[in-house]
Amino acid sequence: MSALPPANPAASSSSSSAIDADDVRTRRILSSKLYFEVPLSKVPLIYSPSYDIAFLGIEKLHPFDSSKWGRICQFLISEGALVKGRIVEPLEASKEDLVVVHSESYLNSLKSSARVAMIIEVPPVALLPNCLVDQKVLRPFRKQVGGTILAAKLAKERGWAINVGGGFHHCSADQGGGFCTYADISLCIHFAFARLNISRVMIIDLDAHQGNGHETDFAHDRRVYILDMFNPQIYPFDYEARRYINQKVEVMSGTSSTAYLKKLDEALEVAARAFDPELVVYNAGTDILEGDPLGRLKITPDGITSRDEKVFRFARERSIPIVMVTSGGYMKSSARVIADSIVNLSKKCLIDMETP
Repeated sequence: MSALPPANPAASSSSSSAIDADDVRTRRILSSKLYFEVPLSKVPLIYSPSYDIAFLGIEKLHPFDSSKWGRICQFLISEGALVKGRIVEPLEASKEDLVVVHSESYLNSLKSSARVAMIIEVPPVALLPNCLVDQKVLRPFRKQVGGTILAAKLAKERGWAINVGGGFHHCSADQGGGFCTYADISLCIHFAFARLNISRVMIIDLDAHQGNGHETDFAHDRRVYILDMFNPQIYPFDYEARRYINQKVEVMSGTSSTAYLKKLDEALEVAARAFDPELVVYNAGTDILEGDPLGRLKITPDGITSRDEKVFRFARERSIPIVMVTSGGYMKSSARVIADSIVNLSKKCLIDMETP
């Protein structure tokens, strides 16, 4: 009888380290306070006034409308579609929550105002004391991270949830960029794996830009299926991350609503045959709007409404819980367009904004 080959200590150690890391991650998720019970008197629409960024006019130095989130809710309330007291306010993600995905070294790098300035693309931020940057810029983002994470729990319970913020799809575990400092989508999915008995998630990323952050984070994870429909002629040009997209749909600059929606219909049909998710995370960027300086597509407001309706119908017809995050959108008109789309989803009975 031949002797067994000697064990490979390096491989054994590597495997053990991976298991230990997974255990630590799970313990952190289970001890997090970001999941909490939400009374039925609240609708699964998540927002906090803390989302909005306003500090010495610095927010005006980036094309992103950093008051967009609050304005969406104002429109919904003014139209009678939403009662202010029924909005769910999330908790702020703590460092212990963030290290579920992010490395310590990346989080430490955010203690440099210059580093944050590069990520959010507002150079004057580099000149500010980091305590101010943390309070006025990073804290609003951490609050939105808490919202995206909580949205998965609410979606599992109610069938749908909308975080009026979030969708920071350019940020991965070790790198931020493109106005994205924390990987809320990746965090949301890891929390869902650990807390919601979910093992298959589909990301439908319809922001104009490629979602290179979550693509990098789930590069070799077969539990996550990524449908990314983006303009390849604009930022981030991350060709490495493109290799990890399960279903890549490229839409070139100047694409019209009709052509876009036709491609989306085809893409959703393919996705339905390819993967059977237990949760959909929908990154609903409005930078595909005609006139958006960064997206360079020509989608009308009605086109956005149709797009969102198609994605929610895709989930509803298959009884799949869906989380929506609002992501990019670089025109003042985006807030109104998003609010109108949410109203349409309610009118089409794809979401229920009424409470018992």
